[in-house]
Amino acid sequence: MEELRLNRRMCAEIYLDVWPVTNDDGQIKINGTGKPLEWAVVMQRMPEEGMMVLLLSENMVGNAEIDAVVNRLAPFYKKAAAGKEIKNFGTLDIISQNTEENFDQTVSFVGNLIKEAAYSHICNYTKSFINNNKTLFLSRIEQGLIREGHGDLYSANICFDKTNNAVYIFDCIEFNERFRCGDIASDVAFLAMDLDYHGLPALSNYFVRSFSDKIGDTQLLELKDFYKCYRAYVRGKIGCFTWASDGIDSETKENARSQASKYFRLALNYAGGIGVPDLYVFFGLSGTGKSTVASAWAKNHQLPFYNSDRVRKESVAGIPTDERHWEPFGQGIYSRQQTLRTYRALACLAGKHLMQGESVILDATYRDREERLRLLELAKEAKANIHFILCTCPEHEIKERLSQRARTGTQVSDGRWEIYLKQKELFAPIDDLGKDNLMILSTDRSIPELLHELNENFPN
Repeated sequence: MEELRLNRRMCAEIYLDVWPVTNDDGQIKINGTGKPLEWAVVMQRMPEEGMMVLLLSENMVGNAEIDAVVNRLAPFYKKAAAGKEIKNFGTLDIISQNTEENFDQTVSFVGNLIKEAAYSHICNYTKSFINNNKTLFLSRIEQGLIREGHGDLYSANICFDKTNNAVYIFDCIEFNERFRCGDIASDVAFLAMDLDYHGLPALSNYFVRSFSDKIGDTQLLELKDFYKCYRAYVRGKIGCFTWASDGIDSETKENARSQASKYFRLALNYAGGIGVPDLYVFFGLSGTGKSTVASAWAKNHQLPFYNSDRVRKESVAGIPTDERHWEPFGQGIYSRQQTLRTYRALACLAGKHLMQGESVILDATYRDREERLRLLELAKEAKANIHFILCTCPEHEIKERLSQRARTGTQVSDGRWEIYLKQKELFAPIDDLGKDNLMILSTDRSIPELLHELNENFPN
């Protein structure tokens, strides 16, 4: 069976056999003795907790996991079939057929799930790139880089098995040879695009660079954005098909619309059709008013806004935001591990917006240099502007604010005076930030005054 043959190339330990589904005297049996009605692939169960798409949602994928994927992929592509017939899938005719098919199949959704300007820009970018890089595409064929690959290489089809120290890359495309065979850059770009979609552009670029270095393919970097655009558009197209399906409920329909829109914006970003977004980081010690100012700034400019206290409680700890945790510094939900998870989640949330070309606001202490550097790297990889706004305030006012907060208990934050003092003691110097991306904002003024100063500093 073709499905078994193809998937055993990378997952022989998972794809075990093919059994018939039979009709045994009116009873349907698996691996029975009657007439086969269908064939079933027998697989070893993979650990659900190791599914990459789940780990991404929990911000648990880093360089180590990507290294493991690269180490599994590199030998696979070196050995993958690359005969004369397979080489044909790297020709300009087939590449153009694949891209034009996407545009033909989505033209009816223009003006609804994808804007006409975005559709035209992506079409023009794709055609221009192919026409302007004929020599590059020909070189890929000559170098033997057109292979019988995977075809569906993204996080939903990758599993990490820590018990057996293994990576399973499964469920390759077996129903369409044209989708499975092609430039290895196209497969690699799919997973890279998927990491971008999950708000991890730095990890995406790390994956591409690591794979490129591993197999010695420097041209892959030249093709990266072209194939990421292609892969994002395919995912957008699938969202369109789901949205247009009969018999789906309203929630599924709306989710399909949302996903299609996000993938199309991602494709537009790769095609250079989106302006430079801004990442605004309101940071500083507890009680300095950063959340109040950041929230007002977000409302004033209609920008997405993420507060570390809310993310920590809702997404990381899974508790109500009004649940009080008066724990000592660095303990409970404020432990080092929980804090690292919170700040990874914040960066990931910001990355998702930036890769869509959308500006976004973060609000957190960011006392550690490491976490600030993470955001600087994120902005660089997402090709975004970054602005750090350090909120300050006289200590007597901070003490009064924190005392009032403790009395009323109406805010999400559990910050208290003793927490403020510990943060102040451990707050890393801000010499890692330059004058061009740092603004110091004294918050002992009215909100209108503060917004006016912010608008003066960030006129766009």
